[in-house]
Amino acid sequence: MSTDRRKFLKQFGSAVILTSASLNSLAAQEDIERRILHAEKRISANDKIRIATIGMGIMGFNDTRAALTVPGVELVACCDLYQGRLQRAKELYPNIDVTNDYRQILDRKDVDAVIIATSDNWHSTIAIEAMRKGKAVYSEKPMVHKISEGLNEIKVQQETKAIFQVGSQRISSIAFQKAKELYKAGEIGQINSVEASFNRQSALGAWQYTIPLDASPQTVAWDRFQANDKVKQAYDSNRFFRWRNYREYGTGIAGDLFVHLLTGIHFITDSKGPEKICAIGGLNYWKDGRNVPDIMSAIIQYPETKEHPAFQVSLRVNFVSGEGEHSSTKIIGSEGVIDLYGEGDGFTIRKNKMPTAPGIGGWDSLATYPEAMQKQLLDAYGQKYSAASQQVPKLADINYMAPQGYSASNDHFANFMDSIRTGKPVVEDATFGFRAAAPCLACNDSYFFNKIVYWNPEEMYLIE
Repeated sequence: MSTDRRKFLKQFGSAVILTSASLNSLAAQEDIERRILHAEKRISANDKIRIATIGMGIMGFNDTRAALTVPGVELVACCDLYQGRLQRAKELYPNIDVTNDYRQILDRKDVDAVIIATSDNWHSTIAIEAMRKGKAVYSEKPMVHKISEGLNEIKVQQETKAIFQVGSQRISSIAFQKAKELYKAGEIGQINSVEASFNRQSALGAWQYTIPLDASPQTVAWDRFQANDKVKQAYDSNRFFRWRNYREYGTGIAGDLFVHLLTGIHFITDSKGPEKICAIGGLNYWKDGRNVPDIMSAIIQYPETKEHPAFQVSLRVNFVSGEGEHSSTKIIGSEGVIDLYGEGDGFTIRKNKMPTAPGIGGWDSLATYPEAMQKQLLDAYGQKYSAASQQVPKLADINYMAPQGYSASNDHFANFMDSIRTGKPVVEDATFGFRAAAPCLACNDSYFFNKIVYWNPEEMYLIE
């Protein structure tokens, strides 16, 4: 084992903090060690996986780096519509081929898998073509731009039997896996609500990304970028380099960030999704020509199913929050709350359990009754409930933190590559990905059309 890997294992043993007698670090430590040992096994020529990335923006470069942390993975080609990003890809990976036509990537016989990290409006189109060309597909979230695309994409995956994984890394996080284990063990009692949010306070966090000095129709394949659009726009650098701000190409706060939150919630609870969605929001600060809100909140109702009781989810994203950069998912039960933070960095479980006795006095109607009546009630209460049953149980918190340097994204790609090599199911397939994406896109429908949206989570269709 390499020195770095040994150091990582040592860090894991010391950095995972578990401060409850009910939770032991051994299982988690053994799990990460198995992953590392599996990843370090000798890779034969037949095990090598050759990948290509389509869309070399922020996520394209980050996904490529994460994929290449998996032993035996080789990058052979990249595609982007801006010449400067192809130049940058060649600077970092001199031996690759580059193109601005994704079809050339899909036609290559030496490409085993593609990473699709384009603007959202191209995800489904390219994924379907890639699966039909026999490629394994890693599709950035959300896997679709429109709800109407989802069932067809699932159908193509089932017909082709292609390896298809959606890129929302929380599902591969060791912290989310441990949180799910404790949730299933009943550590917070019965779930009744979830509060999840992203707060940002910067221009970059609000998607005002840097635009290159040479951006122009000469350096950007603009016609190809909007080839699928019914309404063609004149070239606009903002629309190309800051596409998340435009409904024509992106899915706004809901598709970009709500989907991360719902992915984690669905994974932990095994939920298939909600039945009722309502969203509000507004464009309050970043009035730069975008046509999506910079603040959005949603209330989403989950029905009772065999997987879980009924519960309510509150989602919020604020791009001009005085709280600063912060994200949190709080899964609230009858006896505690799981508070997850970061992108799979860790969590705290705070437990609170009601005493057996219901309580009497204090903020109660007792003091409004005649004194004799109060005495009778207190005597009867004392006879019915012991002193112990009147005490609030004292329960220790559980704290879990992933080791320094841990990356859920790297694990997500390790899982994807393992599925390619072994044929085992991916951790986030098309059905799961669509069940996470569709309610988020329904939040956009609710916001833009000022209505409550009803959804069938089992069969995955809108109820009109």
